[in-house]
Amino acid sequence: QERLVESGGGLVQAGGSLRLSCAASGGLFGNYAMGWYRQAPGKEREFVASIDWNGAKQYYSDSVKGRFTISRDNARNTVALQMNNLKPEDTAIYYCAADTYGVAGKRLTVDLWGQGTQVTVSY
Repeated sequence: QERLVESGGGLVQAGGSLRLSCAASGGLFGNYAMGWYRQAPGKEREFVASIDWNGAKQYYSDSVKGRFTISRDNARNTVALQMNNLKPEDTAIYYCAADTYGVAGKRLTVDLWGQGTQVTVSY
């Protein structure tokens, strides 16, 4: 019954911004490392960003570093991804992910996935 639900996806022009949110329920959210992955059509799912259980450390893929920011609010069981200066190559389904180990890195051992939210960046 643990569940992650993403929201905030949509259509935006290149250079614009979008904020994704992930709400967790039914688990010990404050103990988990959290992350965001994305998958474009015909491509494998790839790491985007992650954050430690207490928010002390954040990690980003090279392609989004300096443009995206991951954050979390353990009191509200949420994790967010602020996406600025969006590019057409950012177009993908974005998935929230939980790692029960609690320590983040440039990859996660994902124990729970959200259902995904579509982000489309136009020229």
